[in-house]
Amino acid sequence: MKREERYRIILEHFRKEMPEVNTELEFGSVFQLLVAVILSAQCTDKRVNQVTPELFRHFPDAKHMAQAEAEELLVYISSVSYPNSKAKHLSEMARLLMEKHHGEVPSDMNELLDLPGVGRKTANVIQAVAFGQAKMAVDTHVYRVSHRLGLVSKQDNTPYKVEMTLMKYIPEEEVPRAHHWLLLHGRYVCTSRTPHCNKCALESVCPKLFENSRLEH
Repeated sequence: MKREERYRIILEHFRKEMPEVNTELEFGSVFQLLVAVILSAQCTDKRVNQVTPELFRHFPDAKHMAQAEAEELLVYISSVSYPNSKAKHLSEMARLLMEKHHGEVPSDMNELLDLPGVGRKTANVIQAVAFGQAKMAVDTHVYRVSHRLGLVSKQDNTPYKVEMTLMKYIPEEEVPRAHHWLLLHGRYVCTSRTPHCNKCALESVCPKLFENSRLEH
């Protein structure tokens, strides 16, 4: 099967099964989305959603969070992964937003990447979810599923390479949704250790390329 045909079949499946899809993170503003995405690094959305309500009650925006020391934020996020470094990043990120962006989250990639705790994946999520841009965020789920379904090649062995290949084949207007399609498929069906192939509607076209399907760092 040619790669173009594989994309056509898989994307058509997701269009039918998940026509309306978005992040499972809970937030009330672009700033709160940014905080939640930073907290979600190597942590489940479920856990993040458990800690953010109380965090946002005390620090709802950049102005309030910028006034807090990392130790104050740590109290509310201690149950997420790497809480100490994330608390430091959140405090510094909020201060930089106040200093350079009047407390508003920028939509520009380079300006996002300048913020503490923000890497390419996080920046892509913000651009796609908050600003509706055609950006493909590649996390461990997207990376794994893209390899297993044969959407990318073995040579696409970094998140950036996977991102570029997916962007090449997925229609621009569907890129933001496609990120969530692949992510949710990886989260609930094509799981890391024991994929639920018997429950997968794509099994008939899946080449099951398990080699090189994990993100090695």
